[in-house]
Amino acid sequence: MTGPVLPTIEPPPPGAVPVATTSAKKIARRETIRLLLHRPEFLIGVGVTLFWVICAIGGERLAPHDPYAGNPLFSHAPPGADGWSFVLGTDRLGRDVLSRIIVGSQDVLVAAPAAAVIGVALGTLLGLVMGYYRGLVDDVLSRFVEAFLALPVTLVALLTLVVLGSSTKTVILVVGLLFAPIVARTVRAAVLAERELDYVQAARLRGENGPVIMSREILPNITGPIVVELTVRIGYAIFTISTLSFLGVGIQPPSPDWGLQISEEYSMIINGYWWTVFFPSLAIASLVIAANLMADALQAVLQR
Repeated sequence: MTGPVLPTIEPPPPGAVPVATTSAKKIARRETIRLLLHRPEFLIGVGVTLFWVICAIGGERLAPHDPYAGNPLFSHAPPGADGWSFVLGTDRLGRDVLSRIIVGSQDVLVAAPAAAVIGVALGTLLGLVMGYYRGLVDDVLSRFVEAFLALPVTLVALLTLVVLGSSTKTVILVVGLLFAPIVARTVRAAVLAERELDYVQAARLRGENGPVIMSREILPNITGPIVVELTVRIGYAIFTISTLSFLGVGIQPPSPDWGLQISEEYSMIINGYWWTVFFPSLAIASLVIAANLMADALQAVLQR
């Protein structure tokens, strides 16, 4: 007499993600989004950022005047001049300040996120290697990171751009490279907290090598600090790139970049022409504050 035939259970293929794990991740993701949408600072930050994104996408189609065309008859016209044709006034060449701010958002919203992504990508790679391998690798790389962290980012970027020359691509690359050591320090600390946990030890026992463990095991578990760091770096990149443009080594004319507008007009404040500097400065401040508000909300939710 034979017993009941039990069904054969096939083992899951290598690398397959259990359905329960996938469902748990979806639930956690929805909960994170729900918590973010209930934080006023996150909604304010997103709202301000979306406003400038719309301005950047619309560009000259949204601008009431040609941002590059001047009119000597309206040089330094105050806000509301010519029957409110110039809502925020004009600059020394008679160019509409509002139009230049709207179009100038394009350079900021391309250069700053690109520089932040480069810095976070390189910093994440460097931090993973430092935190996972430790020992001599960590000691050598940490000395380089500490040396860079001891130098002011803006000053190093200024000297580098003076040597290499100024272009939008060069500015993005230089700022991104200078952000990498800062990000690496944060990622290294996160990796150190994860590398001795049971799931990493289990991966080692399965025979997985270092790159696989770092990419498949550790990296997915430190995405929270990396996302927060990316948002913070975007805010710093906006401020840094605007500062470099103000100093004359960032984004170059004829771009209506916000930092360039301030650089061209700040000497006229003493003559009472405050609007040509105030409104571009307000635009920079609003975008930096928006990035910081989103970063604070993300940090509070992702690291709860």
